[in-house]
Amino acid sequence: MQRIREIVTKAVIGKGKKVFTDTEKITPDNKPTTILGCWVINHQFKGSEHNNQIVIDGSYDINIWYSYDNDTKTDVIKNTNTYHEVVNMQNDEEVENSEIIIRSLKQPNCTNVEIENGTINYTVEKELGVELVGDVFVKIADNSEDLEDDWNEILDQNPEKIEKEIEEEVQEEFIDDQEIV
Repeated sequence: MQRIREIVTKAVIGKGKKVFTDTEKITPDNKPTTILGCWVINHQFKGSEHNNQIVIDGSYDINIWYSYDNDTKTDVIKNTNTYHEVVNMQNDEEVENSEIIIRSLKQPNCTNVEIENGTINYTVEKELGVELVGDVFVKIADNSEDLEDDWNEILDQNPEKIEKEIEEEVQEEFIDDQEIV
């Protein structure tokens, strides 16, 4: 007779990735002439589930190096940007003990920087991967018919006992009785 067994295990039940683009403006103290560089650092994020949606809250620091005063002086303007992204995960089943794993597949990168009337406009692009992990129930057929596994015999290994047996079996006179050729 075939029985059905149920196994409870953790599994990835939803997985996806998405590219996010943020466009921001910042006005430095000095009127910029030329953009010399832009970089993004200190990216931090966390995810949570709310109403069957994955909510990602994060932040990063942006540093923009620019020249001013007709390209005679330089300065770096720093800003911390926060973001709140919502991702719809397609999940048809109810999940118990779900856990959300967020990965940065492509770190935030400044893709465009422009000066417009003394304001610096910049675009940051990032790619995030989302995994929804939860307890799932797997059903398997059990065809064992109550057969037990074979058991191996475990023998005690007593070194003192083995040494005593060897001493008793060795015949010291054996070598003396043999003719040497």
